Amino acid sequence: MSTLPPLPQEDLDHTRAVVGERWQGLKGQHLFLTGGTGFVGKWLLATLLDAERHFQLGCRVTVLTRNPAAFRAQHPTLADAAPVTLLSGDVRHFELPDEHYQRIVHAATDVAAAAQDIETFDTCVEGTRRVLELARRCHADSLLLVSSGAVYGPQPGELAAIGEDHPGSAQTPQDTPAYTLGKKAAEWLAHVHAREHGLDLRVARLFAFVGPYLPLDKHFAIGNFLRDALAGQPITLQGDGTPLRSYLHTADLAAWLWTILLDDRARGGIYNVGGSEAVSIRQLAERVVQATGSASSVTVLKQAVSGATPARYVPDTSKARRDLQLPAPIGLDDALRRTAAWLSAR
Repeated sequence: MSTLPPLPQEDLDHTRAVVGERWQGLKGQHLFLTGGTGFVGKWLLATLLDAERHFQLGCRVTVLTRNPAAFRAQHPTLADAAPVTLLSGDVRHFELPDEHYQRIVHAATDVAAAAQDIETFDTCVEGTRRVLELARRCHADSLLLVSSGAVYGPQPGELAAIGEDHPGSAQTPQDTPAYTLGKKAAEWLAHVHAREHGLDLRVARLFAFVGPYLPLDKHFAIGNFLRDALAGQPITLQGDGTPLRSYLHTADLAAWLWTILLDDRARGGIYNVGGSEAVSIRQLAERVVQATGSASSVTVLKQAVSGATPARYVPDTSKARRDLQLPAPIGLDDALRRTAAWLSAR
C-alpha cells in the first residue's frame, strides 16, 4: 500500500479561509470522528490538522477505523499527527470510550464504501445507533450527521435543483437502494434521539464531488474520466451522456461541513452540500479532457432519445449559502485542474 501525497496547500488554504473565525469553536475541544479514513473523513481530518497548525486550537480528535495499521501505512501524516488518536473498531459495535467528546462527526458509510445491500443498510442504521449511544453517554454538545442527497430518491426531471424541503420520490421498498433506505433511517434515528435527549443535531446531505482522494476505480464517472484522461486513454460513456450532475470541490466540501458543525446558525438544521452548476455527463467528460490537456477522445455509445427529459442529480444549495454566508465555491474547471495536478503528482 503506497503512501499518498498530502493535500495541496492551496486547497487547505481555501478551506481554512472559508471557515474563518469559526475554527475558534474547536479551541480546547475533543472530537470524535467516524468514517475518518474514507474519502470525506480524510478531508475533514487533514483540514482540521491544518487549522490546528495555524490557530493553535489545542483540540484533539479520536478517529474510529476498522484498520488502524492500514490507515497509518497509507496516511502517516494524518494518522501519526499529535492531536489524532486512532480507535480500532467497526462503527456498528465499537467499544464506547470513557471520554467526553464535545462534538461528534458521524461520516461513516459513504457511498464509495457501500458494499452488499444488507451490510450497507446495517452499517447505516446500527452504526448511527451506536454513535448516538456514544453521544448520549458522553453528553456531547453537538453531532454532525453526514447524510446524502440519496435520501430524496430519483430527482424529478422537471425540478432544476432539489431543496431540503423536497419530500422525496415515492419508491416501493424493494426498488429503493439499500444506501438510500439506510441514510433515511439514520436521519430518522438521529432526529428522534435529538428530540428525546436534547442533542444539537446538524445534518449535511452530500451530493457529488471532485478532488484529491476521490476513488478512480469506483462507480464515480468523474473519477473514471480523470483516470482515463490522465492516462491518455479513450473515455467511453456507456449511456447517452445526457444525465445532469453538479460537482463541488472537496476543499469546499470540507469547509461547508466544518461550517455546519461550528456555526451557531446551523443548529438543528439540514443542509444540502454540493455544486450548483449542472453539466451533462458528456459535457463533464469533455471538460475533463480540456482541463487535463489530454488527447483522449470521448465516445458516447447510446443515442439520446429525442424529447426525453434527462435524469438529474443537482441540489439547491441556496439555504446553506444564505444561512451560513458561504462564499462562492471553487468553479468546476478550476476544481478539475486542481484535482488533475494532484493526481499527476502521485
